Amino acid sequence: MPPPSLPLSRLSADGPVRDGIPEHGRVPRYYAVKVELLAVIAELGEGAVLPAERELCERFSVSRATVRQAVSELVLEGRLSRRQGSGTYVAPPKLVQPLALVSYTEGLRRQGIAPGRTLISLERRAAGAGLGADLRIDPADEVIHIERVLLADTERVGLESTYLRASRFPTLLEVFDPEQSLYAFLRENLGVVFDGAEERVETVLATPREALLIGTNPALPMLLMHRVSWGPDGEPFERVRSLFRGDRLSFMTRLGRIE
Repeated sequence: MPPPSLPLSRLSADGPVRDGIPEHGRVPRYYAVKVELLAVIAELGEGAVLPAERELCERFSVSRATVRQAVSELVLEGRLSRRQGSGTYVAPPKLVQPLALVSYTEGLRRQGIAPGRTLISLERRAAGAGLGADLRIDPADEVIHIERVLLADTERVGLESTYLRASRFPTLLEVFDPEQSLYAFLRENLGVVFDGAEERVETVLATPREALLIGTNPALPMLLMHRVSWGPDGEPFERVRSLFRGDRLSFMTRLGRIE
């Protein structure tokens, strides 16, 4: 049987270019169902339960395997969420984290979402060669390592590891509350000025340990952010590795004209 075609009336101007459908209109059967499901999701609204698999098979005249593939892709993209023993639901919109010199806490509060953190590790350790090079310190010099699970309205959405020059913040371990914003604490209590940062974002899969801490499927694509920050003197004092669920978070930045 040839791949199904979708009528042009089903294509939306605000979706991906022609909703990913080639000019000849022929697409894999699961993808045709996926496009139709997007319309169903829009009609149902956030938090609604998706119709049963059998009902979807009858509605689209396809097999269960086809429906499952379409639904699985929408789960990976964060459009749907599965709840064990309950069903599949329309997921809420993704959180938006700005690519700017603001903390995770500030980014979520701007969206009316309560940020939170669960401490995993708070320690001193030797920098090592790679971290030492990033922070311009000797590999044997100590850094402060803060590892925390990131929460959004109590939902686990990421894992953050922050490394700071121990020589610059000698009393941090004794005075910092790991449940609060580190950036706010550094600014308000230690007078730290963040003058600039270099940031890189890439897609990865979580390690088994990371997936367990975040509470996600190891096969789920993750967004990995690396950041090195420095002060007015140009000396780097912080390196951050943040891992975010790709189905729950996106990044945003504003671009300006290059002079």
